[in-house]
Parts: sequence; structure tokens; C-alpha cells
Amino acid sequence: MNPDASLESLMARYQQGDSSAVTALVHRLSPQLHRFFLAQFISRRDADDLLQETWLRIHQVRHTYRPGEPVVPWLYAIARNIRVDHYRKAYRAGVREQSLDEGAALTAPSQRERPGSPDMQSLLATLPESQREVIAMLKLSGMSLEQVALATSSSVGAVKQKAHRAYESLRMRLSELGFAAARKGASS
Repeated sequence: MNPDASLESLMARYQQGDSSAVTALVHRLSPQLHRFFLAQFISRRDADDLLQETWLRIHQVRHTYRPGEPVVPWLYAIARNIRVDHYRKAYRAGVREQSLDEGAALTAPSQRERPGSPDMQSLLATLPESQREVIAMLKLSGMSLEQVALATSSSVGAVKQKAHRAYESLRMRLSELGFAAARKGASS
């Protein structure tokens, strides 16, 4: 059975008021949505809050889902908008506070590094937000190019271009740090 078809079936049942369908959707999709938020350098607490806010918004707009359409891109479009709203609120609060420590308060805690290995968060932080977002959806959430294109309101070609540019930037940065760059044919 196509896993996307079962998600579509669950979403249709959710729209009809089936509480077991929403429970199944939350259990199946929350881990990847949570990883999506964490990949955007949001603290675990903020990622938890954004995940909860996403499910609340999904509940409010569940009637807008069109049965038969892919569920994952629809959910990620909502999650993406929640994340953008979060950044806007954080920016407005930061501007009002004018705090000297605002940069330290908004950064995620760093993870332990292995000796000799690059810090993945630092590497990803060098990418533009749109490229980080595409990498998070493709690699962390396992979405297809088509699903990412739907979720970001982009074409598949634009998604491919952002991913390619992100990979090239990461290869260049790793090379600068003294790590052998992966051959083009061996990666991606």
C-alpha cells in the first residue's frame, strides 16, 4: 500500500471527525515536522511549541485540504508559515528590546563536537535560509522534490537548483576546513 495514500485516507477521515485518524496523523508525522523545526536552528523548546502550533493550525484549516491531494506538502506549507511567523515575532521582539544579548538568546545551544569533525549546525548556518529549508525537507524529512516544490510554492527546478547550490556551498566550506570534498558522482 502506498504510504501517501494512507495519509490521504487518514486526512479525509480527520476531516469527517474521526479522532483516531488525527491521532494516527499526529503520531506518524510529528517526528519529521519536529526535525524540520530543529533543522532551522530553533531551540528544542521552540520546536516543541512550533509543532504544537502547527497541529493547532492544521486543526483550524483542515477543511481546506482537498481529498486526493498529497498530505505531506500541504502540512509542510502550514509548518513553513508557522516558522516564518515565529521568526517575524522574534525579530519584532528583538527590535523592541534592543538587548545586547539578543544574539545569544536566539541561537540554539551548540551540540557536542567530535574532535576533528565539522560542526554541522555551523556548516548549515552558512547557507541562505531558503537553501537550509530545502535541505531540511529533502534530507531530514525525506520529502521528494515534488513534495518540497509544493510545500515551498516553487517549481521542481527551483528546488533542485537550491539543493545543488547548497551542496556546492557545503562542499566548498568542508574543503576550506581541510576535509576532502566529496566527488560529484559519489554524493547527492
